[in-house]
Amino acid sequence: MISKNSKKILAIVGAACLLSLFSSCQKNSTTEAPLSPLEARGKGVFMSNCIACHNPNPSLDGSIGPAIAGSSLELITARVLTRGYPPGYKPKRTSGVMPDFPQLKNDIPAIHAYLATFKK
Repeated sequence: MISKNSKKILAIVGAACLLSLFSSCQKNSTTEAPLSPLEARGKGVFMSNCIACHNPNPSLDGSIGPAIAGSSLELITARVLTRGYPPGYKPKRTSGVMPDFPQLKNDIPAIHAYLATFKK
């Protein structure tokens, strides 16, 4: 049998989890605007693949990767697929440690849409 105190704690923890889930899915931390389905998909892809090197807030530099908020579609495509840069682009860093992610080819428009929600 669960005690009265345990029930209260479970209710509080459950409410906190739901609040966290709903607030993180609906809003971008910098703009407070609801994310479109494409932007939300991009956020999921970014959080799953990019934050090991880039900051969870794309406006800030990460542990290895630079800030990438507002990056162009051409830059994202080149970096994700070939580790290269679009013609004429001057890299922020020349470390060359970013791997390619060919499995993300179909997610590049979503990543771009998500990164576009952040102001440079």
